[in-house]
Amino acid sequence: MSTKTFKVPNITCGHCVMNIKREVSDLNGVSGVEGDSDSKMVTVNWEAPATWEAIEALLEEINYPPED
Repeated sequence: MSTKTFKVPNITCGHCVMNIKREVSDLNGVSGVEGDSDSKMVTVNWEAPATWEAIEALLEEINYPPED
């Protein structure tokens, strides 16, 4: 299992976090998504067939790109 914690500058409220959780959780292989609107940090847990590249692409698609 892989885990990554990253900052998402576009998070402004709890609704943003819920959108991220809902969308990313739908990816096959993602087992957990946690986020905090105050710190703008998100943690994702996944295993194959999910990949970081697929998660990152989805986040960009829904207008919550992770900060590099």
